[in-house]
Amino acid sequence: MPNVEGLTSMKKKGFFICIEGLDGCGKTTQARLLVKKLRQMGFDAVYTAEPSCGKIGRFIKKYCLHGEKRVSVVVEALLFAADRFEHIENEILPALDKGKIVVSDRYIYSSLAYQGAAGLDLKWIKMINKHAIEPNIAIFIDVEPEIVLQRLRRKKSVMENLETQRKVRKVYMDFVHKGELVKIDGNKPKMKVAKAIFEAVSKAL
Repeated sequence: MPNVEGLTSMKKKGFFICIEGLDGCGKTTQARLLVKKLRQMGFDAVYTAEPSCGKIGRFIKKYCLHGEKRVSVVVEALLFAADRFEHIENEILPALDKGKIVVSDRYIYSSLAYQGAAGLDLKWIKMINKHAIEPNIAIFIDVEPEIVLQRLRRKKSVMENLETQRKVRKVYMDFVHKGELVKIDGNKPKMKVAKAIFEAVSKAL
């Protein structure tokens, strides 16, 4: 059971959570369920996502994720880093400064996983993201690449193919083994996954 006393003590402090995973793993659904659960418990929790809703984020969605072919991975990494800084400056930090709990659907680990899987040096990706604040807890919802691709009924993005997703999962798992990401089994029913995420978050809080 979650430590409710610990949760209560966090009500006046900002707290930053990011939810990571392959597209189709259910992270958007789970991020929103987590925000709903936290609000039900009396916390001022907000949902946000990357790419952000800012100008750079909208550019990424239109020209990078859903273009005819994938842009240069270096350009891709720089654009995501720029969008991330805007996201932090315009959305995340203002919310944290007000004592809110911020739940981000993707964050820096997405850049490390996706652009790292495409061959970029992880140290360089970290360097161009050096202004990114560290989340209090980072969750990785683990679902096999073969399964997530079957779940995606919509038109797939340029990164959503089996070879890429296998490489991306490997990078994510490396961070799990380093203790930077908390792995949650995403193959279970939706509400069981939500319970596991909430329990992990409550321990961090």
